[in-house]
Amino acid sequence: MDPKLLEQYGPRESMEYDVVIVGGGPAGLSTAIRLKQRAQEAGKEISVCVLEKGSEIGAHILSGAVMDPQALTELIPDWKERGAPLDTPVSEDRFLFLTETGATSTPSWLLPACFQNHGNYVISLGNVVRWLGQQAEALGVEIFPGFAAAEVLYDENGAVMGVATGNMGVGKDGEPTENFQLGMELHAKYTIFSEGARGSLGRQLMRKFNLDEGRDPQAYGLGIKELWEIDPAKHKEGLVVHTAGWPLNSHTYGGSFLYHLPNNQVAVGFIVGLDYSNPYLSPFEEFQRYKTHPSIRHFLEGGKRVSYGARAITAGGLLSLPKLVFKGGALVGCEAGFLNASRIKGSHAAIKTGMMAADAAFDALTAERQRDELSAFPVAFEQSWLFEELNKARNFKQWFKKGLTVATLMTGIEQKLLGGKMPWTIHRKKADHECLLPAAQCQPIVYPKPDGKLTFDRLSSVFISNTNHEENQPAHLTLKDPSVPVGINLSEYAGPEQRYCPAGVYEFVKNDDDSERLQINAQNCVHCKTCDIKDPTQNIVWVTPEGGGGPNYPNM
Repeated sequence: MDPKLLEQYGPRESMEYDVVIVGGGPAGLSTAIRLKQRAQEAGKEISVCVLEKGSEIGAHILSGAVMDPQALTELIPDWKERGAPLDTPVSEDRFLFLTETGATSTPSWLLPACFQNHGNYVISLGNVVRWLGQQAEALGVEIFPGFAAAEVLYDENGAVMGVATGNMGVGKDGEPTENFQLGMELHAKYTIFSEGARGSLGRQLMRKFNLDEGRDPQAYGLGIKELWEIDPAKHKEGLVVHTAGWPLNSHTYGGSFLYHLPNNQVAVGFIVGLDYSNPYLSPFEEFQRYKTHPSIRHFLEGGKRVSYGARAITAGGLLSLPKLVFKGGALVGCEAGFLNASRIKGSHAAIKTGMMAADAAFDALTAERQRDELSAFPVAFEQSWLFEELNKARNFKQWFKKGLTVATLMTGIEQKLLGGKMPWTIHRKKADHECLLPAAQCQPIVYPKPDGKLTFDRLSSVFISNTNHEENQPAHLTLKDPSVPVGINLSEYAGPEQRYCPAGVYEFVKNDDDSERLQINAQNCVHCKTCDIKDPTQNIVWVTPEGGGGPNYPNM
């Protein structure tokens, strides 16, 4: 705690729990539910709380999403009877390879298992998470939405002892305003971190405990998504379309999804691997271009865009997983990187890892342990179906560095012919931010202007993400060195932050003397974390804003 604030306001209040969970997504809520289920079965009382930085549970949840129900069925076997919002079984899979004007469809018998979705459901993950929140509260879990965990707390032995929420009512100048409120400390015997991809506290824990030592660098993608209401004549409930190829070149990892939900709605999205090399590339503009392809615009023309969002996803898979446990806690879900990029699915992995961490924590609490390593969690993972699934897909992302043709061929061989039991493992050595080339070595990309019907600009997109931040608060997008954006990023890399950000947060503007400066429009931020990942100098650091700020996604 800041000594100045301690002197002025005294110590923060604290609350004691058996388990504190940071993040109210599928991993965090599944951890909470499983802990309470185990306690109920054993006739014991344990206290569990979940902190969620969004204004409500589900507010910041963004995913495609097609969901494999395997883990949910393990967690809540009667989820159907309880009204879980998994209402749309996948009715058809299509996989297209796009050129600028054409498309080649892959026959279903040639599709590897990772692209087959029979038995899965097209969902709004935000709505599933809201339902999981109700199940957790019914079991006695305390959920605090609108409170961002801003600081990891350590005990005298160096073990994690909980977290502190951020102070409220701090002005832009960093000084307390008349609405100032100190954050609260939440102490726990075990603290589980489930902030999603590139969690700000998870990053700190990785550094402190060297959790990623000996692992491949994590790989990320930026997922951008829109929700559309389309012409009923073009709608086919349960249809799942994936594409690869255009508008990206063959050496840039990425692809798209188009999922037909109920009520004539379609979720359309685009993922770009953040290991791309050309600083002129804009994932947002590539997504807008993608929608103009004849095979895609056919579905959207005459329809209406109703929502927009963006989020970084983890794509490194098994080889990039850090050590999952440390003294006092664990990482679960996308915080650790459990998403299976080959299946474009992570919610089932999030739920399963939450359950395994909960089992380890409950057994430790029953044995009257606290703040040690929950070593039973990684052991359980290595013996689980999830480990087997991720092991089969361990080379998926790496093949794409060799181009789309090689990647497609080798993924087919590994997944279809060898059933994932391949005798080779390919490792990555570079982090995503190290892959960007100087602008002088790259070709500028000219993107068409948006038409306002099928393609749009960033600001109108952010508007329909319902993003809001209290204006008089310190910017949560911080610079280690304010001279770097112009001195290095703009001069050497043509200012890539103005292109990779899907929300118009970063723009270079002219000063009166014709020099340039980086303007940060932090109020636009949709919390995607791309800047924290892709900044070539790693000068931008994303920290938690005041709780309750950010997007508020409906049905996403």
